Amino acid sequence: MVSLVGRLQQADGEGVDGVVVTQGTDTLEETAFLTNLYYQGTTPVVFTGAMRNAATAGADGPANLLAAVQTAVSAEARGTGVLVVLGDEIHAARHVRKMHTTSPGAFNSPGTGPLGHVVEGAARFHRSLSPTAPVPLPIGGLPQVEIVAASLGSSGTLLEGLADKVAGLVVAAFGAGHVPETWCSRLEALAAVMPVVLASRIGTGPVLTSTYAFPGSESDLLARGLISAGALDPYKARLLLIAHVAAGTPHPEIAKAFLDYS
Repeated sequence: MVSLVGRLQQADGEGVDGVVVTQGTDTLEETAFLTNLYYQGTTPVVFTGAMRNAATAGADGPANLLAAVQTAVSAEARGTGVLVVLGDEIHAARHVRKMHTTSPGAFNSPGTGPLGHVVEGAARFHRSLSPTAPVPLPIGGLPQVEIVAASLGSSGTLLEGLADKVAGLVVAAFGAGHVPETWCSRLEALAAVMPVVLASRIGTGPVLTSTYAFPGSESDLLARGLISAGALDPYKARLLLIAHVAAGTPHPEIAKAFLDYS
């Protein structure tokens, strides 16, 4: 992904009108998001893929590729950040998620909807996005950051020993940012030695900050040193954390970076 960003920056410097990146859809939302964190050019970059293979009736690959190209050469797409185009819908990389395993309409942007649509061969944007600050490229290799999800009756055993194994952690918490009380002391200890980000396993809507106050609630966990993921789902929160840890961003600045996504 870092090499891809380097090639995109090169294309931007060469005056290329637009770039389309094709890949499988399993991790498309993650690669597009990570690219968006690093890419600093104004040349449009559009990710696309296909939900049906070429031998299947109604294969969507050719149409998605065409719509992605039509979006990438649109003047309105310049400076909008990395985009994802499937099913004639234009999505922002920071919002889009794969929401179905097989449907041709698998990609959606929960809570915001698409930025626009491709109509009669032209990209039509319905709204704009406020820019987010780019993340410096990594100093070395990308660090190991994992996600631990809360579930009913979970003892938190998976948190044991993580201090020696990972450089950061994302907690996929219940609801608006809650975990079992038995997790609290372990998470507080981890937050003292690494950045620990509090996200919601729901994936839509923000982590709260001050509504609940019981042990394991969002306000309790934030007071113990965890960082709010804002409205980022756990998978995107992990990538943002990876990028900042890899860049050597100080802990207070990592917390500020997540405010762009609140």
